Amino acid sequence: MLQVIKVAHTVVWAILVAIIVAIPVTAWQNRFTASAVLAGVMLGEVLILVANGWRCPLTDLAARYTDDRRANFDIYLPLWLAANNKWIFGSILAAGLVFAIGVRLTR
Repeated sequence: MLQVIKVAHTVVWAILVAIIVAIPVTAWQNRFTASAVLAGVMLGEVLILVANGWRCPLTDLAARYTDDRRANFDIYLPLWLAANNKWIFGSILAAGLVFAIGVRLTR
């Protein structure tokens, strides 16, 4: 069951990273409705994390199946990336949102 959770968590993570990357790309393409929808999806993700004490609910689910508590026990990511995931992709998301807003305001 742990492997199933890790695969699901990794797939969800990859989709969210794709959304983070797509926000400034769609803004650059003047697809501002798409950028706004993607930003809304990310807002939903942030709200889920906030409601869960800044932990993914899948982490709590995976914890039921192992005593391992390394940063990547619940996802197929390198340890360094899993440990710094929120900072790295939170920063990229913030920069992408600022970029998208800037593009929108200048076009």
